[in-house]
Amino acid sequence: MTLNWFKFASPASFYPIAGRLIPVFWILTLLLLAIGLYWGFFETASKLGGSNPQKEYYRIIFIHVPSAWMSMWLYIVLVGWAAIGLVFNTRLSFMMANAVAPTGAIFTFLALWTGAFWGRPSWGTYWDWDPRLTSELVLFFLYIGYIALHSAIDDTRRADRASALLAIVGLIMVPVIFWSINCPDPNQCAALHQRSNLTRIDGNILFSMLTMTLAFWMYGFAATFMRLRSIILTREAENTWVQELLNARRQA
Repeated sequence: MTLNWFKFASPASFYPIAGRLIPVFWILTLLLLAIGLYWGFFETASKLGGSNPQKEYYRIIFIHVPSAWMSMWLYIVLVGWAAIGLVFNTRLSFMMANAVAPTGAIFTFLALWTGAFWGRPSWGTYWDWDPRLTSELVLFFLYIGYIALHSAIDDTRRADRASALLAIVGLIMVPVIFWSINCPDPNQCAALHQRSNLTRIDGNILFSMLTMTLAFWMYGFAATFMRLRSIILTREAENTWVQELLNARRQA
C-alpha cells in the first residue's frame, strides 16, 4: 500500500491530524520539562568553574540556551514552509509558516530576556551591543516584522507571499548568529558572550540542557499546531467541511 503524502497538504486533511497530535506533544512537553528542570536544579553542581566562575545563577543556562537554539531553528522552519508555499503554492505551507512565527518570536524574546538577567551578575551589564547579542535582537525584529507585515495586508494570498519573501531575505541572520557565537578567530569578534562548545560542558549540565531543548521543541509543536488549527478554521470558513464541523460542535 502506498501512502499519498500530498493528501496531507490539504488543510481539511491535516486539521484532524493536528488535533490528535496536540495532546501528545503537551504531555511530552510537561514530562521533559519536569525531567530537565529537576536535573538542572538538583543533579548539577552549585558552582560553574572555568575561566569565568559562576554561582547558582548560572542555572539560567537551562532556559537561555534552549531558547536561543529554538529561536534559530524555528526561523529556519518558518522559511522552509514559506519557501514551499511560494514554490508549490500550497495553502497549508503558508498557514504553517504563519503559525510558527509567534512561537519563534516568544523563544527569541525569552533568549534575550534570560540572557540579560544572566549577563548582569556574570559580566556586570544587562546588555552590550556586540554582534552576538545584536544579531539575536535583529532576529526578534524579523519575527515581529513578518507578523506585522502579514497582518497589515488584507489580501491573505498577497500577505502570504510578501511575508514569505521577507522571511527568506532575513534567513541570512541565522548563520550570522551562529558564526558570531562560534567565531573562528575570537580576537576579531571579542564579546561578553562566550563561545559555544558542547564538548567542554559537564555531562549533567549537558543532559539537562538537551532535555530542556527537547521540551521546548515539543512545546513548539503543540503551540504551532494549536495556532494552525485556528488559522485553518479562519481561512477555510467558507468551505463546506468547516461549516459542517462547526455545526456538529454546536449540536454536540
